[in-house]
Amino acid sequence: MSRPAQPQDILLMFDRPTEPIFMPKGDNNNVAFDVPASLLDNRINADAGLVNRLGAGEADDHVQVKPIALPDLTIPQSLSRDQNFSLFIPLHRKAAGRLIEILMGMRNIDDLVSMSAACRERVNPYLFNYALSVALLHRPDTRNLRIPPLFEAFPDKFVDGSIFNKARQESEIFLSGSRQPLEIPIDYTASDLDIEHRVAYFREDLGINLHHWHWHLVYPFTGPRNLVDKDRRGELFYYMHQQIISRYNFERLSNKLARVTRFLNWREPMPEGYFPKLDSLVSSRVWPPRHANALIRDVNREVDQLKVDIADCERWRDRFYDAIHQGTVLMPNGNRELLTEEKGIDVLGNLMEASILSVNMNVYGDLHNMGHVLISLCHDPDGSNLETFSTIGDPATAMRDPMFYRLHSFVDDIFQEHKSTLPRYDVNRLGYNGITIRSVDVETSGAPKNEFRTFWKKDDVDLSRGIDFTPRGNVFARFTHLQHTDFIYKIQADNSTNSPKVGTVRIFLAPKFDERGVNMLFRDQRLMFIELDKFTVTLKPKSNTIQRKSTDSSLTIPFERTFRDLQSNRPTAGAALEQFNFCGCGWPQHMLIPKGTPEGMPCELFVMISSYDDDKINQNIEGACADAASFCGIRDKLYPDKRSMGYPFDRMPRDGVNTLTDFLTPNMFVQDVSIKFTDRTVGVQGGDEPNRLT
Repeated sequence: MSRPAQPQDILLMFDRPTEPIFMPKGDNNNVAFDVPASLLDNRINADAGLVNRLGAGEADDHVQVKPIALPDLTIPQSLSRDQNFSLFIPLHRKAAGRLIEILMGMRNIDDLVSMSAACRERVNPYLFNYALSVALLHRPDTRNLRIPPLFEAFPDKFVDGSIFNKARQESEIFLSGSRQPLEIPIDYTASDLDIEHRVAYFREDLGINLHHWHWHLVYPFTGPRNLVDKDRRGELFYYMHQQIISRYNFERLSNKLARVTRFLNWREPMPEGYFPKLDSLVSSRVWPPRHANALIRDVNREVDQLKVDIADCERWRDRFYDAIHQGTVLMPNGNRELLTEEKGIDVLGNLMEASILSVNMNVYGDLHNMGHVLISLCHDPDGSNLETFSTIGDPATAMRDPMFYRLHSFVDDIFQEHKSTLPRYDVNRLGYNGITIRSVDVETSGAPKNEFRTFWKKDDVDLSRGIDFTPRGNVFARFTHLQHTDFIYKIQADNSTNSPKVGTVRIFLAPKFDERGVNMLFRDQRLMFIELDKFTVTLKPKSNTIQRKSTDSSLTIPFERTFRDLQSNRPTAGAALEQFNFCGCGWPQHMLIPKGTPEGMPCELFVMISSYDDDKINQNIEGACADAASFCGIRDKLYPDKRSMGYPFDRMPRDGVNTLTDFLTPNMFVQDVSIKFTDRTVGVQGGDEPNRLT
């Protein structure tokens, strides 16, 4: 006897994505969808006993899927079921936008389950996963569901392809509970003969790549306009990617590498090759590698209905610089819109990302997306070899490729050109009358004061929901990733007024020296500052001690949301569950602090307390997930900080400021700190244990 569908049932649609919808789902194989014949493939309907032979009859829990009239799926089905899917390719983007519209348009859960079941059988699995994820995040009746991390459905985007044969062997031979985790070596994509491999631990980190994917789920750039048009999303596109580049450069300096060079000349060879060692379980093909010194060529691929020339991108780039230097963008009606101090970066961000919010795509084009496309298809620009795009062509895998950082350094350079035209922050816009920071210290367990500690750590992820047609039960892969010892900030601040003052504490970190070992000028160092935290405090008159745990950062999501403990220790009801569920977007906690060096990398910790009256947004955010608001905003709310993103480092300094010390006002403080890396590996720990090197 089947029961009516519940909202959480739809999450089972993500399980084992290439298996038919009617095969049993869930951890214990105990849930089956009873799908009407009208929604199934004709070949399945022709075999009367097939559904029972594949185990559906053995399931304890049967979910009723009601018949539904199918809409025109021509556009979503323009992508075949065994193709790779890329949001950067306009045809794929159009298919995703249409499928999101269909799923968002369902009146209730019953209709959504029925339509999802029908689409799951008919459209590309990658496309279906993306569109359903976006729809569930934005529908009022499903918004509190926990979207499974992408690695659960498609571990092939994150895990060495050779692991899947081993996983199948482990599943066939051993029962669940007695299976051994499958070790993934930290050096599986290259050797140290390739100097770029020194930072592969950052580029290939599971949590970082999941962050990039999830950010694009929360901020889709195609689909119904009300999903795309979010507060300051263009500016957030700029800031989130700018911070990624700053963090990548920080890691490069930690590994004795120069900062990344911008990809300025698109007609020169790309010295950086990349061999991802990933297999696509949907297309049964390897992800194409890129050899060193490959050249970008004009793309003209019939299979993707895609034609773009290098000259197109160069023309779009020049138009961006023209707009920035003129201070206006050309509108479709021939008028010009000012790039204002407050909104200009948001307009440029939407133009650059080329979301549907772009005010004039005919003139400013699709520069960012086509940059990804040209690089990702340099090995087969005309499709003559029937090869798909490389990893930089998919948001879930793009950050693995060294060229991602060169491309986004070029993109950020355009944004910085705009920032250089804006009025400098004078002392009045930086200071906070009556507030003085006396001292800042970092306390790390087992380390001297003002020393961060980093090391390697192993953790497990469950592959079983993404490996189709295998015995059920957990199969774990064991990753090695960077981790740091938990720490506490201690800030001493004075309030010389007679009344309490509310302020925003802003904490940033930057290297003290450049790749030559020389002190950086402020104009260069400001682009190296990575945000660590931002929070509100009330300062009583006279002296105040502020303490803040690193695990409370406004930037990050907790470690457990990336790794193994996704099903355990979860809240069961109410607001706590809602908060837990939405906070899938955020920088991974284990990558908050860069690697540093064995001898201790000298850095500068910058702390500022700004006036809350100038920062605040008047809105109620109770019950909203604001855990990682710095990069992800708050759902259905305004961005929770009125200042420009990256303030106070988002603009060139005022006259007379050459160094960080020159920049300071009394409500700021800089503390010399160091990051000491220990080349040891800590094994898998319980979810509640503090992170430390023992």
